[in-house]
Amino acid sequence: MEEKSNAFLEREPVGKLMGKYAVPCIISLLVAALYNIVDQIFIANADYLESYGNAANTVVFPLTVVALAIAVLIGDGCCAFVSLCLGRGEQEKAHRSIGNAVLLCIGASIVLTVIYLVFQDGILTLFGGRVNEETFRYSQEYFFYIALGIPFYMFGQAMNPIIRSDGSPGFAMVSTLAGAVVNIILDPVFIFGFRWGMMGAAVATVIGQILTAVLSAWYLCHMKAIRLEKRSFFISGSLIRKFLPLGLCSLLSQISLVASMAASNNMIQKYGALDPIFGQPQYAQIPMAVVGIVMKFFQIVISIAVGLAAGCIPIVGYNIGAGRKDRAKKLFTYLLLTEAAVGAVATLIAELLPMQLISLFGAANESSYYTEFAIRAFRIYLCLTIFACVNKGTFISLQSLGKAAASTLLSVVREMVFGVGFALLLPVFFGLDGVLYSMPVSDLLTFLIGAVLIVLTYRELDGKRSGNRALEKQV
Repeated sequence: MEEKSNAFLEREPVGKLMGKYAVPCIISLLVAALYNIVDQIFIANADYLESYGNAANTVVFPLTVVALAIAVLIGDGCCAFVSLCLGRGEQEKAHRSIGNAVLLCIGASIVLTVIYLVFQDGILTLFGGRVNEETFRYSQEYFFYIALGIPFYMFGQAMNPIIRSDGSPGFAMVSTLAGAVVNIILDPVFIFGFRWGMMGAAVATVIGQILTAVLSAWYLCHMKAIRLEKRSFFISGSLIRKFLPLGLCSLLSQISLVASMAASNNMIQKYGALDPIFGQPQYAQIPMAVVGIVMKFFQIVISIAVGLAAGCIPIVGYNIGAGRKDRAKKLFTYLLLTEAAVGAVATLIAELLPMQLISLFGAANESSYYTEFAIRAFRIYLCLTIFACVNKGTFISLQSLGKAAASTLLSVVREMVFGVGFALLLPVFFGLDGVLYSMPVSDLLTFLIGAVLIVLTYRELDGKRSGNRALEKQV
């Protein structure tokens, strides 16, 4: 009998596979995160943009996350489904689901771009862009060019996990890295050399995204375990209904971040205006700029946490499809321990080195009010990052095990119920600091719920390899 594609996922040591798949995924996500972070670093250090540019970047950032959320819904869902299909030897479903994912991504990206361009001012206002006139003007300039690049950005991000599911995590990493390197090179040229300001930062980003999209398209024509055909691109509602639910957790983890940031930005604008310092027009943009910077550091940490878990999706999916629950359980244990370690290190950095982190984003050009608020923001907002990392690992592990409903429910509770709820509630009692407290409180409560699901998952994974495919039933 012909050996199944990617059969090594069932044979090689779990720890080795985790490193092989997770490391490139982490790097890919870190590089993707660097697009916005690098822009903000260069913007912050341009004396003619100052904290207004930083605040504008913070306003636009959630809108790029919306695009990412739709892309990972399609890409991660397809990746999980393809991995399960390859484990079962179902090549037909594998190649047709990828073709459908490509068409969905292209269509969704065009629709989102049109919405962004038509309703630009209203959208920017919703995310706190009118904190003052200068911030709004910079937001408009940056957002226009970023919106033009949305189709390329979404295509590259959606294809990245699909490329990993084909057994090429290295290429997935390189394609994203190439685009980011171009962005890093062009940012200082456009911002400092040509003095294009916010437009320069955005154009550099879009050029890098185009390169990543082109490389991803090339790979689809040269896949290893899967061969795409013309009939791969015939829309199949039944296949879409199978793989999209597996990406819901990824969608919600991103889109709910947008809802949380929208709530936070508006609370910052509202309660900042009541603050004796930040209520003054010349300092009004500082809280929004600072929270944006803290979120950028958190994005780096969470990219590592998500990369660890998402990189393991093909391994877990394949082994569940092949009936190897023992290997899936072992990988789940390794993952949770690693997530906790990443969170612990990140917490120590945020608590002990906030000034060093702030200095990367042009603190030397700002007032003492900026620095004081930034130190407080880092130490409060990120004090329970260890739980945030474990929570992300749990969400995505449940997703890769085919438990889409549990994964989605837990993600909704964390991001929509707690994330948005506490961001709106706590400032009523604690003012600006209430926005900062919303993060650790949400992560702690989510962990307490997630711990129950972790125990139940271990019980379900107990036992040696068998024909019991209970974990597949939701797929």
